[in-house]
Amino acid sequence: MGFRPFTFRLALAHGLKGAVWNEPWGVVVDVEGEEAAIAAFESELQRSPPPETTIEGLQVERLPPIDHQGFAIRESAEGHGASRRVPPDLAACPECLSEVDTPGDRRRGYPFTSCVRCGPRYSIVRGLPYDRERTTMAGFAFCAACAHEYEDPGSRRFHAQTNACSDCGPRLCVVSDGPRGTSAVEEVVSALRKGSVVAIKGIGGFHVACDATNEEAVGRLRERKQRPDKPLAVMFPDLEALGRESDVDATAAALLTGSRRPIVLLPRRKPTALAPQVAPRLRQLGAFLPYTPLHHLVLRAFGRPLVMTSGNRSDEPLASSNDEARSRLRGIADLFLLHDRDIAAPLDDSVARVLRGRIQLLRRARGYVPEPLPLGFTGPPGLAVGADLKNAPCLATGDSAVPGPHVGDLESYEAQEVHTDACARLLALLGVEPAWIAHDLHPGYHGTGLAQAYGRPRIAVQHHHAHVASCLVDNARTDRVIGVAWDGTGYGPDGTVWGGEVLVADLSGFERVGRIRPVPLPGGDAAVREPWRMAVSHLLAAGVEAKHGAHPAYASVAAMVREGVNTVPTSSAGRLFDALASLLGVRDRVSYDGQAAVELEALAERTDDASGYHVPVTGERPLELDPRPLVRAVAEDVAREADPGLLAGRIHAALADAILEACRRVRQTTGLRSVALTGGCFESKLLTVLAAERLEAADFEVLLHGRVPPGDGGLGVGQAAVAAWRTSHPESDSGRTEGAE
Repeated sequence: MGFRPFTFRLALAHGLKGAVWNEPWGVVVDVEGEEAAIAAFESELQRSPPPETTIEGLQVERLPPIDHQGFAIRESAEGHGASRRVPPDLAACPECLSEVDTPGDRRRGYPFTSCVRCGPRYSIVRGLPYDRERTTMAGFAFCAACAHEYEDPGSRRFHAQTNACSDCGPRLCVVSDGPRGTSAVEEVVSALRKGSVVAIKGIGGFHVACDATNEEAVGRLRERKQRPDKPLAVMFPDLEALGRESDVDATAAALLTGSRRPIVLLPRRKPTALAPQVAPRLRQLGAFLPYTPLHHLVLRAFGRPLVMTSGNRSDEPLASSNDEARSRLRGIADLFLLHDRDIAAPLDDSVARVLRGRIQLLRRARGYVPEPLPLGFTGPPGLAVGADLKNAPCLATGDSAVPGPHVGDLESYEAQEVHTDACARLLALLGVEPAWIAHDLHPGYHGTGLAQAYGRPRIAVQHHHAHVASCLVDNARTDRVIGVAWDGTGYGPDGTVWGGEVLVADLSGFERVGRIRPVPLPGGDAAVREPWRMAVSHLLAAGVEAKHGAHPAYASVAAMVREGVNTVPTSSAGRLFDALASLLGVRDRVSYDGQAAVELEALAERTDDASGYHVPVTGERPLELDPRPLVRAVAEDVAREADPGLLAGRIHAALADAILEACRRVRQTTGLRSVALTGGCFESKLLTVLAAERLEAADFEVLLHGRVPPGDGGLGVGQAAVAAWRTSHPESDSGRTEGAE
C-alpha cells in the first residue's frame, strides 16, 4: 500500500539513515539517528500510515549503529512465512484520474494509469513479496520517464509496482466485426449508443455492458446471458448522476467513492431513467462508480449509466482471459474491449450495503480479498473449502482467517476448477501447508468431494454452526451466544434439511435449542425452484385444504406431502418465505437463489401492524416456532383480497416477533444475552432491522455481519474458525458429532 515509499520519505524528513525492505512476514525498517528523531519517526509511523494501511503490530529492537549511508529501499526478501500479506485491488485515486483528464499530461486518456496508492494488486500478483517482477506487469519494461518516477522519492510513483504509460505499459484493443473507430474507447462508446452489448476486460475479469437506459438492449443482454430476472448492477458516471436515481446517504457515498468501490445496494427513486428490466420488481438498485481509469473514460464519454454485470453465462465462472472471454462470451457480446495485461486471479465485484449506519458486505471480493480477519486465538493452519452456493474458500493462517475470492456456485466442473485454483493460489501466496481441510457436513456436497482430494485430515462442520461461527469472527468473539441461523438449506446431523435454527453455540460446538416447525419438502430441489410446492406443504400442515392456484401438478404434490413420498422434513426459514411469497402471488417459480424472498421483501410496506399474525413458540429444547397460525391467517387475508403489501409487511414483523420470543426463552434457561443473526435470510434488510430492533429493546446484544457476508459467502470463514479452534483446543469435544476424519 505504498508503505516502503512512505517510510523512505518519513525517514528523510526526520534526518534518519537506514533502510526499509519486505520480508515474507512483514516490513523491516532499520533507522539510525538521534534518539528524539527516532522517537518522532516511530510515533508518526504508527499515527498516520498511508491510506488503506493497517499496522497489525510493531516490534522495536535496539541495535548497535553501523553508520548507514543515507536511506534506501532494499530488494524484498523471498520465502515463506505464516503472516504473508497480499494487498487488495484499489480504485484509481483522484490524482491519477485528474492526470487522465488533463490536456497535455503525458497520461491523458491512458486507461491503466496508477500510482503507489491505487490500482490492481491481488489480481495481478503471481508471487510474494509484492514487487513488479512477481506480477503480470513483469513483461512491461519501464520507459525512461516511468523509470525516473519509480526512482524519484518525491514522486507519487516512487516504487509504484504498477507504474506505466502509453509508451511502455498495457494497451487496449477492440475485437469486432464492425467499422473501426479512431480509438478503442470511442469505438466502444459508439457501439453502446447503438444498443450493442460489449464485453469489457477489467481488473479481475470481464464485465458485460450495455446502455442501462435502453430497455431493448437490457432485454437483449438478459436473453443472451440466460439471466431472466436477477437484478443487474449499474455503473454510473459519477455520484451526481447516481443521485438522480437513488437517495445516497453519507456512509453510502463514502463507500461508493472510496478506494474499495463495491457495488452498493441503494433504494431506488421514482420515476427512473433506467430500463425496467435492470431490476424488475425490486425497490433497490445495485450501483457503483468507475474504479479504473478505463471505466472512467468509457462512462465519461458515454454520459449515461451502463449495466455492468459479470462476464459469464448463467451459473458459469467469471471469464478472465482474452481467449476465454472470446470463446465463452461469444453470442453474448457484440464487441470485445480487451487489453494485454494478464489477470493472475479472477475476481468479481464486491457487493455491500449500509445497514443501521454500518457497512455490511454481501459478497466479499475485489477491494477486500485477501485481507485477513483476526481469529482471536492461534491454531494450526488449514483450508476451509466453503459452501456449495455462493462459494468463497477461506484460509486459516495461525491467528487469522483469510477469506478467498467469491467463486459462485460449485455445480459446474468449470466452477470447481476455479475453486481449486483459488485455493491453490491462496495456499501458495501465503506460504501455508494446511494441517486440516474443513468442509460442510453434507456428504454429497461438491465441496465435500473437493476436500477429499487434498489428502489431509478433514473436519466436517455443520452448516448453521458455521454461519454462527462466521458471525463470531466478524465481531471478534469466541464466546457462547444464541445463534439465530436462518437460510434456505443446510444438512442437519439428523439427516433432515435444516434452515430455521436457534442454536447455543461457540467455536467448539453447538446445541440446537430451537427450530421452525418442520414440514415436508416435496420433490427435493424442485421445491427450491418452485415455491408453490412449499405453499402446498405449509397449507396442508396448517390444515388448509383449499387448492393453491391451478397448477396441474397440485394433486400429485399434495399427495406426495400427505403420504410422505419423495419428501424430507425441513425446518427451513427460506422455504417458509418461499411459501408465503407464493401465497401472496409474488412468485411460483424462481430463476435465482432467494428470488421469492427478495421480491416479498420488496412488496412489503407497513410493518407496524402485525395484527392477526402470530408465530407461537412452544416446547422445550428444541423450541418450536410454529408457522401454522401465520400461514392460516395469510391464506384467509389473501382469500378476502387484502393488500399484498400490507400482508408482506406483517409477515416480516411476525417472524421478527418470533425470533425475539425464542431468544427470550433461551435466555431464561441459559442466561445468554448475545444474539448472532446469521444466514442467508438475514440478507433481508427488513427482517434484520426488525429483529435487531426488537432484540435490543429487550436488552439483548445483537451481533450482525459486517466484513463477512451473512449468507453462504461467509460460510468458509465459519468453517475455518471452527476447525482451527478444534485443532488448537483438543480438550474441547462439544459438537464433535459434526464429523472429523
